[in-house]
Parts: sequence; structure tokens; C-alpha cells
Amino acid sequence: MNQLIIIEHLEPKLWPWCTIEYESISKLIPKDNLWFTNIKENGSKLGKLGKVTKESVIDMNLEDVCILDPDAKLTLNPEESRKFKYFVIGGILGDYPPKKRTKVELTNKMKGVARNMGKKQFSTDNAVYVLKQIINGTPLSKMKFQNKLNIKINKIESIDLPYYYPLINGKPRISSKLISYIKKKKSF
Repeated sequence: MNQLIIIEHLEPKLWPWCTIEYESISKLIPKDNLWFTNIKENGSKLGKLGKVTKESVIDMNLEDVCILDPDAKLTLNPEESRKFKYFVIGGILGDYPPKKRTKVELTNKMKGVARNMGKKQFSTDNAVYVLKQIINGTPLSKMKFQNKLNIKINKIESIDLPYYYPLINGKPRISSKLISYIKKKKSF
């Protein structure tokens, strides 16, 4: 993989949930190919995962950029993915229903081509996973997904995560660290 994956952090803080997803991404993408931009605080936590900068990708004037935006008109395909040097994904803790923050905060402010990976909302780490599959030659139409995931907290409580999950060997891809965090979290 020669392309660079840029996670533009769009949350007001580096929440634990974000950090867990960013750690999950670092297991998919080599450190030299992963940038975390717009990190205003605690950037040292991410330094071992990839390049970290306070600067926003919006101000970098990069060329050959693909912004991955669920609201984009066209879907990224393997052939087209080869022509981009940079892929930008919004580091967003998603809202349900989605508020189209990627379009508002990135696509409308950057020079680049916007593409979707389907119209459903992925977690940031699963967006990177799906992107990596596309770059490696698998079109979106050949991947399997599960819409929503229910996590049992205890015998009587559970939480529904309203996102789209790629299936690996029939199971939704989610970080075991994130499941542990969800089970220990006091409120949502």
C-alpha cells in the first residue's frame, strides 16, 4: 500500500472511544502510511500509531486526494482507488441519524474528489478496513456487511450500535477493546 490514509479528527476532544478506534486502525495500516490530523490535545498518545499533527488536512493543499464521504454521489472502486495518493476519512463519533458532518466539515472545504463506500455509516476503523479492501482490489459489491450491532452489557442491559459492520468469517468486525470499553462505560 503506497497511499496515505489521513484521519481528520473532527471531535472537540480525543475521547477514549476515538483512541480505541485509532488503535484499531493502526493494526490495519502501517505507521508510515497513517496520519492523524487536527489533533489539538494529547497527540503523544497517537504518536506510536502514525504521524500526528495539529494542522488540519484542509490547510495542507494536498493533491490527488479522495475524501471518503457517505453523502458523495459516486462509490469508490478498486481501479479508481489506485489514482489517489491520499485518502481522507473523518474521525467522527457518528450520530444517529447521521448529520452529514463529513460533507459539511471536509468535502465542502477541501480540494479533492469525494467518493462513498456505500451510503451507510461506518465506525472510523471500519471505514479504514473497507477502504483497505477496496484498495487491495475487492469492490464494495463483493463485501458482506451487517447493519447494526447489539452489545450485551449484562443480563438485562444491552446497547445497539447503529453502524454498518463488515463481516469477517460471518462475524461483524469490532475491536474487542471497544466491546470492553462499552461494557464498562457508565452512561451513553
